Amino acid sequence: MMQEFLYSKIHRATVTDANLNYVGSITVDETLMKAAKIKEWQKVDILDINNGERFQTYVIKGKSDSGCICLNGAAARKVQPGDKVIIISYVYLQPNEIENHTPTVVMVDENNRIVK
Repeated sequence: MMQEFLYSKIHRATVTDANLNYVGSITVDETLMKAAKIKEWQKVDILDINNGERFQTYVIKGKSDSGCICLNGAAARKVQPGDKVIIISYVYLQPNEIENHTPTVVMVDENNRIVK
């Protein structure tokens, strides 16, 4: 039986934009995506630290080293630029994979630059 576990997260990223007039998703700086092992079009959970919102969307690639964290479409109504969010991806693991699994955690500063 497979079980779902945390695969990676980008912790306390700052929302840089909220674009209501776009067809859904979250745009994430490609450098952050690579560090967190998140792929374009992958489903992620978004947790807004400022207002408690929790929702799912998918990732589209933003310009590398831009610091971009932009919620698009309907999700733009759930956040404000300046909000702190956690972007979480998950993985399904077989029982024999669980013991050796360690999630990837990407810590960022207020400009969405990797600090750890």
